[in-house]
Amino acid sequence: MHFFSQAFNYDHPWSHVVIGMWRKYPNPKCSHVVSIDVIDRTVDSVTGIIRTERILGCKQKAPTWIVKLFGGSEDAFVREISFVDPANQNATMTSVNLSLSQFATCFEQIQYSPASRDRTWFSQTAEIQARMALWRTAADGLEEWLVQRFEQNAQLGKVAFTDVLRTLWEERQQAPV
Repeated sequence: MHFFSQAFNYDHPWSHVVIGMWRKYPNPKCSHVVSIDVIDRTVDSVTGIIRTERILGCKQKAPTWIVKLFGGSEDAFVREISFVDPANQNATMTSVNLSLSQFATCFEQIQYSPASRDRTWFSQTAEIQARMALWRTAADGLEEWLVQRFEQNAQLGKVAFTDVLRTLWEERQQAPV
């Protein structure tokens, strides 16, 4: 198993970041995410926690040898479940790949919480595991490649989300009072 993690602050209040969370895709900087389908959304009448389940459709540029070896295509799907707790100002997201999960899984966790009045703490972890027990050397290589790919997408995601937050902030500043 291989791991990825990062943490930093966004220079925006928590409520602003959570609004931006729903507007992250589509985004030209994250063009690998091509579709988002909300398959379930509920609000707990007691706690006010909003639970959303989505399927993200992605186009990944996997090396040809991986596609040939494992089958499939560049089309990939990810299941994402988020919980937004407005009362406690906490938002969490988990995601797992649905495509090619019989060969490798990527389990991601994200959390947004206030760092201060005008800043939001972001933390992200991913656990990546190839499922080729007999071929441990190949599995290690695949896991390392997947972690590198995840890290590249995470950096694109950070830039893209920063742009979304900036655009939202500019829209807010221009809105009539």
